Amino acid sequence: MRAAERVRLLDRPAVERALARMARELVEKNGGTENLVLMGIHRRGVQLAALLREEIRKAEGVEVPLGSLDITFYRDDLMTIGPRPVVGESEVPPGGIDGKAVVIVDDVLHTGRTARAAMNELMDWGRPARILLCVLVDRGGREIPIQPDVVGKVQEDLPDAHVEVAVPDLDGELGAYLLRNPEKAP
Repeated sequence: MRAAERVRLLDRPAVERALARMARELVEKNGGTENLVLMGIHRRGVQLAALLREEIRKAEGVEVPLGSLDITFYRDDLMTIGPRPVVGESEVPPGGIDGKAVVIVDDVLHTGRTARAAMNELMDWGRPARILLCVLVDRGGREIPIQPDVVGKVQEDLPDAHVEVAVPDLDGELGAYLLRNPEKAP
C-alpha cells in the first residue's frame, strides 16, 4: 500500500497572514478587546489561540486572557476510543468566562462534533455572554449544525482526504496540509 499524498495547503507565511486577519476579525466582531477571552481546544487549538493572542497584542496593545479546553470526557465517541483515554487539563483564565465573549479556537472544523463538545465543557465552567468559533481550516462536511464565525481557509470536504495542521510547539513548523490516500482516490 502506498503512503498518503501530502499536499501543502498553507505555508508559514500564509498561516501568519490568516492569523493576523482572524485576530482583527475577532476584535471587530467583539467591538474591541474588552471582555474577550480565547479558549484553545487541545492540542493544536491551544497553540493557535496563543498565536492569535499575540496578533491581538501586536495590533491592539492588549493581552487578552487565554485558556484551554480538553474535551475528552465531552466527546460523543468516548466509548470507541478505548478504556484509558489520554486526558489533558482544561484551564479557565483568571476572571473566568461569565459574561465574557469567549472564542473557542480549533485547528480544523469538519463534522462539528469537537466544537459541540467544547461548548458543552465551556458551559460547565460558566455562562459566557457570547461564544464565537474560530478555526484555521474549515473543511465542510458537517454532521451537526455548527458553523465557524472566523475562518482562516475554507477547504472543500473531500471524502478521501484529511486536513492536518502543524504548529511549532508540537510539530516544529507552522502550516496546513491535505493528506489524501491514493488507494481511495477516485
